[in-house]
Amino acid sequence: MTIKPDHVMDACGLFCPEPVMLLHNRVRELAPGEVLQVLATDPSTQRDIPKFCNFLGHELLAQEVESDQYSYLIRKGAG
Repeated sequence: MTIKPDHVMDACGLFCPEPVMLLHNRVRELAPGEVLQVLATDPSTQRDIPKFCNFLGHELLAQEVESDQYSYLIRKGAG
């Protein structure tokens, strides 16, 4: 990933719905425009995190899978 995140959230080892619940709380702490990298091991995040971003107006900048770890870059929306 070429974008440098402002913050990193490690949700590795957690299972649905915990990663998205943590993400929801963490995004509240960010200023609009800040980028959060989320690291996770739960495959359901591939479905849940894009839906979370779309529903709440955040921008999913990148989504990658390496071995058994998922990485997401999310830019907080203005709202």
